[in-house]
Amino acid sequence: MLLVALLASFLAFAGPASAVSWYFLRYYPASGQKFTSFSGQMTIPALPKAGVYYLWPGLQPTDNSGVYQNVLDGRSGTWWIGSGWCCSNPNLPWGSGFNTYANEKVTFENKLDSSGSTWTSTLTRQSTGEKVTDSFPLASKSFNQAIFAIELYDVNWDFGQLAFSNVVITSTGTDSSWCNTKPENYNSATTYSITGLSASVSSNTVTCKIDSVVLQKPA
Repeated sequence: MLLVALLASFLAFAGPASAVSWYFLRYYPASGQKFTSFSGQMTIPALPKAGVYYLWPGLQPTDNSGVYQNVLDGRSGTWWIGSGWCCSNPNLPWGSGFNTYANEKVTFENKLDSSGSTWTSTLTRQSTGEKVTDSFPLASKSFNQAIFAIELYDVNWDFGQLAFSNVVITSTGTDSSWCNTKPENYNSATTYSITGLSASVSSNTVTCKIDSVVLQKPA
């Protein structure tokens, strides 16, 4: 189960006594298909205080062994964003990143290379052009969950909405129905909006484009 897998992964960061609150939307591809890229732009919300705020888009594999993600991290009191695989099987060093601030836009791109052996993440801070790129040897993982998540430890959802735009998700196969299906809303916990959906199929690849995904507030 996703919640159990992610909670276990992040306890190393947040501490065993922490209370966690989850809000997330999750897309699945059609049966037998897997995701091959996930990109978009995140608008950075205000950070009210230092705390264990983890806001992220990410991909989860079929075995729920971890999560490959671009995490906006509020622990220091200034937002920092970086990419990585959490947290074991395999054990990989976290990628590089940078500080970012309220109302800035950060572009994320996660893509499986043509050989199928390596995933590459690129983050770009639009206000300055700062860019970081990291690669992760995750060939053994078959990603079948694309997630937009808010993960909070001993803090409330007190930063306003979390908005994603210009989202593009690709999968193998020819069945594009998943793109036009509402995502799972975990525990119906999130009030959200999605606009501008379109799907296309070419050369055994499904491309799902979404103009806007906004996690607005707790339901």
